[in-house]
Amino acid sequence: MADVTREMSSEQRLQSYYREMLPFALRPLWLDYKELLPPQPKSKAIPYRWSWRDIRPQMMRAGELVSTEEAERRVLMLMNPGLNGLQAITSTLYAGIQLVLPGEIARAHRHSPAALRFIIEATGGYTTVDGERIPMLPGDLVLTPNWTWHDHGNEADTPIIWLDGLDIPLARALESMFFELFGDDAQPLTKPSDSSFFQYGAGGLRPAWQKHSASYSPLLHYPWPQTRATLERLAATTAGGPHDGVILEYTNPVTGGPVMPTMACFAQVLRPGQRTKAHRHTSSAAYHVVEGSGFSMVDGERLEWDAKDVFAVPAWAVHHHENNSSQDAYLFSFTDVPVLAALDLLREAPAA
Repeated sequence: MADVTREMSSEQRLQSYYREMLPFALRPLWLDYKELLPPQPKSKAIPYRWSWRDIRPQMMRAGELVSTEEAERRVLMLMNPGLNGLQAITSTLYAGIQLVLPGEIARAHRHSPAALRFIIEATGGYTTVDGERIPMLPGDLVLTPNWTWHDHGNEADTPIIWLDGLDIPLARALESMFFELFGDDAQPLTKPSDSSFFQYGAGGLRPAWQKHSASYSPLLHYPWPQTRATLERLAATTAGGPHDGVILEYTNPVTGGPVMPTMACFAQVLRPGQRTKAHRHTSSAAYHVVEGSGFSMVDGERLEWDAKDVFAVPAWAVHHHENNSSQDAYLFSFTDVPVLAALDLLREAPAA
């Protein structure tokens, strides 16, 4: 045996060594060193745009074929083509388009992933969160924090459609997924309708006798008219920051921080002809075009967008936005910034 070993080349001995350690669940670091510790991030997610012209007909077709009882949630997931079938829009964020038809209820349940709803089309829908009914109108942001009971209903005669944003990929990676159905389709109403907005939505004022200790925002409803008006006022007096222009973060009124511990939400306006400066950051983002048109350059990919489109900006992708139209453009986005900030992994840099 010793003679055979001496006759083997150095590479052969190495390969034999690697095979010998397999039964012990061992592997040399030096084989994967460059893959594990690259000089900078390289996301598997790719820049991509989902057109509303494509989404809406497919969504309405789903309404013809599948009931809310059959589907639990009638949602078309936005699948990033670079993630090889992972149910995600970026590596850490999930996005989908949900439909509730007139008279339907999407039954009550709860889960460990946190969720947000940005309303695209509606005339009379609602979400109930832990006994509080919240109206859903176009442009509104509605929160359903993790492990809160929530059901959706449509009392109008037109469909309600919204963008879902969740931290499912992150919760799945941390192996912390839980899900539970409520006993009935709809939970009982135990609080006044839209009470969180009346208590915390006054802008800098909150009930002094209440002590909110949860990590998510006690304000569950951020109406679009209020957000849009604030953006308009700011855009009339300032150009905002160099990389995002006039941009607002939806905040927790108690802490001033993000609305949920895993996801932050933003709204911004781009004036006609405005082009932001290119930058990149370790956080990833999903964008929804509320109004207007323009394009974003993301790692060299030109993503043309119109009203109601959705597009993905992966982590560490160089990007900038441009409004090449004659009207203001409004964008909503949600990101994984809070997670990266909490782990001291958030980094931002202008484009080289």
